[in-house]
Amino acid sequence: MDFLDLDINLTKEDKMLKANANEFARKVMRPIAKELDALPPEQVIAKGSPFWTFMKKAYALGYHSILIPDAYGGMGLSPLQQTIVFEELAWGSVGLTVALGVASFPAFGAAMVPEETMIDEILVPYCENKDVTFIGCWGITEPDHGSDTLMPGHPSFSNPDIPSQCVAMPDGDDFILTGQKSAWVSNGTIATHCALFCQMDKSMGHAGGGIFALPLNLPGVKKGAALDKMGQRDLNQGEIFFDNVRVPRKYLIAGPEAYEALLEIVLSTTTAFMGVVGTGVARAAFEEALNYAKTRIQGGRRLIEYPTIQAKLFHMLRQVETSRAISRAAFCYNQNTSTPAEEYSVMAKIHGTQAAFDVASDAIQIFGGNGLTKEYLVEKLFRDARAMLIEDGSNDTLAVAAGHKIIETYPRRD
Repeated sequence: MDFLDLDINLTKEDKMLKANANEFARKVMRPIAKELDALPPEQVIAKGSPFWTFMKKAYALGYHSILIPDAYGGMGLSPLQQTIVFEELAWGSVGLTVALGVASFPAFGAAMVPEETMIDEILVPYCENKDVTFIGCWGITEPDHGSDTLMPGHPSFSNPDIPSQCVAMPDGDDFILTGQKSAWVSNGTIATHCALFCQMDKSMGHAGGGIFALPLNLPGVKKGAALDKMGQRDLNQGEIFFDNVRVPRKYLIAGPEAYEALLEIVLSTTTAFMGVVGTGVARAAFEEALNYAKTRIQGGRRLIEYPTIQAKLFHMLRQVETSRAISRAAFCYNQNTSTPAEEYSVMAKIHGTQAAFDVASDAIQIFGGNGLTKEYLVEKLFRDARAMLIEDGSNDTLAVAAGHKIIETYPRRD
């Protein structure tokens, strides 16, 4: 079903982008995601897997470069258009959408500091790539560090007694990289390049970090097995190990002097992105429940005729609409300012992912026992949505970080 978009200023181009993305999500992503959901993780990424069919079709349409400016060969979409397309793709499959978004992360990071090497070796080759031989990942999470690496500005972030497990130390004109990133690195076992966030100055704690656009074919890089997990099984995730990897300085995007500020800019995009794709999942669950309630007979009447079901569907749609409103607003604002209000992106992430989970849960309740079976999409949506409450930062921890920023930022009014 189509939905009423409350933004009366959408252009013909905006609506066309939405329609095209929805068609791709419906015809390509949903069937492939269902097939991949039933496979073991190693088969999801095996040669000939439908995963690669999806990726090649998405790359061919330029969807891998949604976040990249057109100056480097990206789609050059406005922030609003990016949210429109990402929501539609997530409506088809949030796992595949995350894989596609994270694939661009080395290029996305390189675009923040577009020096000649980054343009020639990362940005342009990635955008021009159509055969999926250039795939990025975001290496920030570690075995002992997850959401705490996403708290710039919080006192714990600068604590030197909290060391990282992945460290880059200078060695002449290069850096020596040691340590590992955890099994939750999206695209971790299939990536050719990594947007690597690691520690460079231990005295500064997590704040003493650095960002690299790192080719993963360097000697000393090793990848772990694909992770087997409950939700988003169509999204490849896995460990990456670094054993004294010599990294040329040309791949450094930023060091400790700019790390905390750039991380906040990155997070203002990624957390709002999670709210956007959460909206897509919530909408998918609402639509499945509405369609089912219109045809399912219980007690001699269609479910849709019961006031309790009508009220439940209203509240489900209310969550979809409020999720879209805050996620669009936060994403667009933070893409158009040099000083991001990351706390609003966190609001978008928490609200959008919680909405996805709650709406999917209510959808299962409407389906009854049928909703617990793999025959119906809502079962997968529920598992995918549950992962989102932790993915890209636990909602509990992100709320602490954003709450601290609000306390520090907003002036007291006597």
